[in-house]
Formats: sequence, C-alpha cells, structure tokens
Amino acid sequence: MTRIYDCSVDEERSTGMRLARSAIGRGALVVIPTDTVYGVAADAFNPEAVQRLLDAKGRDRTSPPPVLIPGIPTLDALAQDVPEPVRALVAEFWPGGLTVVLTAQPSLVWDLGDTRGTVALRMPRNQVALDLLAETGPLAVSSANTSGLPSAIDVIGAEEMLGVSVAVYLDGGVAGLDYEPIGDRAGDTSSTIVDATGFDTNGGKLVIVRNGVISRAAIEAVIGDALAPVAE
Repeated sequence: MTRIYDCSVDEERSTGMRLARSAIGRGALVVIPTDTVYGVAADAFNPEAVQRLLDAKGRDRTSPPPVLIPGIPTLDALAQDVPEPVRALVAEFWPGGLTVVLTAQPSLVWDLGDTRGTVALRMPRNQVALDLLAETGPLAVSSANTSGLPSAIDVIGAEEMLGVSVAVYLDGGVAGLDYEPIGDRAGDTSSTIVDATGFDTNGGKLVIVRNGVISRAAIEAVIGDALAPVAE
C-alpha cells in the first residue's frame, strides 16, 4: 500500500526517509519535494528503476530524466569538461532552480535512456531532498506528473497522477513558493535548463533550452556574453 509521510512531523519524516532509502535500494520509485516542483525519483544507476520511472510518467527513452545530486563536488564525478561559465552559474545558483546539461563521464555505468552521452544535473534547495540524496547518492528525478499534465507542486497532486506506481511519497509542503513562476508555461515553477554541451563548438556559448525560475537576466548577469542570444 502506498503511503504518504509528512516530513514536517519528526516521527513520520524519520519513517518516510527510512522507507524511501529502502525503496530506492530495491529499485522502486519515491516521490520527493524539491524547491521547484515535486519529483519522482529512482536510483540513477539501476536501469530497471529508471525504466520504471519513465513508464510511470508515460515517457519513452527519448526523454531521459535529469539527475539530482547532493553537492557541487558531485558535478565533476558525473560530468566531464565542465566549462568555467557553468562553474560560475553553479556557484551562484546551486542549490537551487538551475539544471545544467553537460557531457557525461564516459566511465559511468548507467542507462538513463537516449542521452547521447549527456547528463542534466541539478542540486536542489530542499532539505528533505538533500538529506535523501546524501544517503542514496545521485538520483534520476523527473517532475512528478504523467506526461502532458502540469508538474505537481504538492504531494497530493503527485499521488493523484502516479498512484501505486510509487512506493513512498515524502510530503514537504507546497513546492516552488520561493520562486516567481516565470517559465515557458503559466504558473510553472520548473527549473531553468542551460545546455553546455555545444560549448566547444559554438564559440563558447551556453544555451537556455527551457525557461524556468532562474531568469535569463539573472544568468546573463553572471556569465555575460557567454550566454547565447535568443534564437530568432
């Protein structure tokens, strides 16, 4: 039976975190709060668990999930050739609502889907998520919704869409309240995604591929003309 654990109550948080760790360890799915939206999480290094995540959302392998990490040092463990402008953005906006797409370390033994050798990384600014990540390591985490529907910003919305496909739901209250919903969709508090995979071939530019809670102006204030202009 799927259970929701209120992380504002110490005893429920302790039980929920223990069961979430166990679920991740056996390849099951867990819904977690982040600072932007709720996410559905799986062990990034368990291909069956990642496929279970994609199936729960109704997505195929052409939509690989991002990976949430517990700290900035993990960036170099999972990505190679990290450009200096990315390091500047990470120093400014992590933990927080910025996802960076980089070339994955070729030595990694994982299967996130059809990534074409890339990985999307983010360090969230939510203590429940960070505490779980500190114990599990990197997690494949996609927004807690079924494909085509808005991202859940509370645990009830996530449970209504994902139901028994998820083993444990961690309730951290309403997500995204610290951000202005300035993304591509009205009311959306998803992270901003910046792609750095073309940095060495496009004249040293980072490209915003999804507008989210970190504004273009804020990114430009940090990296200046290393940010590619808006495509016409």
